[in-house]
Amino acid sequence: MYLVISGTNRIDSNTIRVSQHYFQWLTDKKIGSQILSLQGLNVLERNRAFVKIEHELLIPTRKFIFVSPEYNGSIPGVLKCLFDISDVKNAWAGKKALLTGVSTGRAGNLRGMEDLTGILHFMRVIVHPNKLPISGVDKLFGGNGQLEDKSTLSAINTQISEFIDF
Repeated sequence: MYLVISGTNRIDSNTIRVSQHYFQWLTDKKIGSQILSLQGLNVLERNRAFVKIEHELLIPTRKFIFVSPEYNGSIPGVLKCLFDISDVKNAWAGKKALLTGVSTGRAGNLRGMEDLTGILHFMRVIVHPNKLPISGVDKLFGGNGQLEDKSTLSAINTQISEFIDF
């Protein structure tokens, strides 16, 4: 199973829109996947609700797709807290990850993806080398809220296709 993690708790974010595109791509290809939004998720304590998510989503997943926005030149604290309260050995170690950074600026969260790579490597997660920075993300959606930029769609298609074979 693949799990797409929308790495922010902001409401109605571009991150969730990009995450939904990845999820839809996998669904269209009939690849078992789910999406986890951090919106509304309490990651400050290891409570019953979190343990349920961990057992139902994180532990069974073999491949993760992280879509992370740029927060102050790195990743959101809520994403880091997700790792901090989880059972690292069972939820993350030995699994694989694909990274996509999103920002309204011009770097597409390059630094954040490097920080996230370091965190994932520390947890013994194997990170796919094709990390996709999506810059100017707020300008890539059409009036229907769907990702429409052809070069971004092509890059995502290539990235996911590589990750499936990874």
